[in-house]
This record gives sequence, C-alpha cells and structure tokens, in this order.
Amino acid sequence: MLADLQSRANEAVTLAKAAGADDVWATAQQSRNVTFAYRDGALETVKDNTARSLSIQVYVDDRYSSSQTTDLNPDRLAGFLKEAVATTWALQADPFRKITPAALFAKRPQVDLDLLDPQVSALDRERRQAWCAALDEAVRDHARMISATSRVNDGTAWSAWASSNGFEHTRQSTFISMSAGVTLRDQGDKRVSGGWGARGQHIDAVPSTDEVARRALELADARLGAEQGPTAKTNMIVDARVAGQLVGRRLLAAARASQVQQGRSYWADLIGQPAFSKTLTLIDDPLIPRGLGSRLYDQEGIAARVLPIVEDGVVKNIYVDTYYGRKTKMTPTTGTPSNVTVKLGTKSLNELVAEAGTGIYVTG
Repeated sequence: MLADLQSRANEAVTLAKAAGADDVWATAQQSRNVTFAYRDGALETVKDNTARSLSIQVYVDDRYSSSQTTDLNPDRLAGFLKEAVATTWALQADPFRKITPAALFAKRPQVDLDLLDPQVSALDRERRQAWCAALDEAVRDHARMISATSRVNDGTAWSAWASSNGFEHTRQSTFISMSAGVTLRDQGDKRVSGGWGARGQHIDAVPSTDEVARRALELADARLGAEQGPTAKTNMIVDARVAGQLVGRRLLAAARASQVQQGRSYWADLIGQPAFSKTLTLIDDPLIPRGLGSRLYDQEGIAARVLPIVEDGVVKNIYVDTYYGRKTKMTPTTGTPSNVTVKLGTKSLNELVAEAGTGIYVTG
C-alpha cells in the first residue's frame, strides 16, 4: 500500500514538472473508517468507508495553486496535472509562495512513534458489534434511563509525500475510539444528558467498555437536580476534560503567524515576555510515542521537534509556517499544533476545589 502511494506521489511530481511547474509537492492518501453505533439496545448504524486521493501543490513563477483528485488512474493523471499547472499560470503572482526549503526537512527525527496497531486493522464485525453491545448494556443500567447511545469507531490511514526538491516520506497509522451518551429523567419533565469517550492509536490505550459507560453515567448523574445559580464574580476551575478546548481553541488559536500578519493576534509582541502566570507551561511535542498528534514532519514537511510555547509564564514561540514566516519575517517553527501538553501542578482536583471555596466548576 505505502509503496504504491509513494509511487503515485513521485509520478505526480514528475508529470507536473514535465507540464511546466517550477516546483511541486504531492500527497497521496488512502484511509478506511468503520463506525458501529447502538441506540437503546439495537444496532442503529454501520458505516465502512474507504477513500483515496491525490493532493498537489504547484509553484510556477511566484504563482501557487493546490488541487485534489480522487482519480489516481495513471491514464487520466497526466491530464489532471496539466490542467493544474495551466490554472496556476492564470493566478496572480505572490512572491511569498515558495516550496518548503529542503533545509527544513533535511534532519529526520530519530524516534519510533508507534502509531500503528495491527490489531485495529484486523478488527472484524463481530468484535466491533460486541463492544457496542457491551457499552449499551452497561450504560443503560440506570433507574432514570430514557435513552442511550454507544459508538465504536476505528480506522487506518496511509500517506505518502514527494516533492520536487527531494522530500519523500510515508506514514501509516491507526486509531480507535469508544463513546457513550445517556439521557436521564430529572424532576418533573426535565431531562439531563451526559457522555464520555476515549480515543487512542492502539486498542490497549482505550479504557474498557465498563469504564466508558461508568464515566458517562457519572457525568449525567452529576446534572440531576441542578438549578441555575446566581450571577457572581467568583473562582473558576476548569475540568481537565474540557481544558483542551480552553487552551487549544481559545488561548492558542491566535498564536499563529497568520493571525499576527492579519493583525488579529497579540502573541507576537509577547515573545520573550512573562505574559502568563509562572505556573503555566505549554509544550508542543510531536514526538510522543502513540500520541494522537504525533508526527515526524508537519504538513509542509518541516521536521518535527519539541517546541516550547510558554515556559513558566514566559512566551517562547508561536506557530509559524513558511508562507507567513516570509510575510512576517519570522523563523518557521511549524504551522500547525501537534500534541500540546500542559505541565502538571502539585495539587489534586479535590485540593483545588477546597482551595477555591465558593466558585464554579466547568465540566462542559
């Protein structure tokens, strides 16, 4: 599979160059995703989807375009690439659009990321359905149950990259996830809902069906009898399960050179400054074995490395891709986050709650 995809990516580079491109970046991909879902004791959904595609980035005389096709037939690929190159010529020149410099991908990280679990690729219908049934049975064991859903999703992905300036890389990875959601009857006509799930690259990284169901029920139980509280200025504790949204979607969303260049970020002026609490340390680490965001190269081919974003409150780096790096005159780091880790403190959740006193505990 990987050898075939690498061959297609290399062929695309050769054909695009022959059609007049100065530089070319090609990505050939194939993926399979399978989903089984139960609702209230019965199998509701079965999906098995396989997709294959070729993405091409063309650079011609300071002009740039990207195109994608699902038709990898060699007889039609040449025509697709000729059209892609011709379309690029019709676009406005942008001197900042250049292929990733070879120096940025020359040093390959020497680490085994362990992203492939052969057991995931070998899963059959019987085992997927058995997991769903076990989740459903466990999560519906509640006196106030109105409805329940359970889901098992798994997949395998294969990718190959090639460029006109010497980049070649292949990657194969798997994932599996399990989740459950419940709706319970509250006082009167009120209803409350809760859900929980887990995802990993390997089967043994995902909790048991009983654990997933237990946590889903605990979250729904915690909402029973809830009432609206008063408006207040108070302490807030954010649960670890949703802290990722606060950090990733709020705090780090503007920590990108693209946002800086467009005047929508405060991060550039903070680099080197003690902008946050000394207790905050954020590290982007793409080299964690089995990490959901782990990689040896980013989508541009920049070699992966551990990137400190904030250390003891001091801003160290932001996310800089090659295009906006040229525009802002900033040194490229990587354009997209991988595994963002938060340095742990010394107190447990119970200790934090006790210290906060009256306040709000955010779980969703």
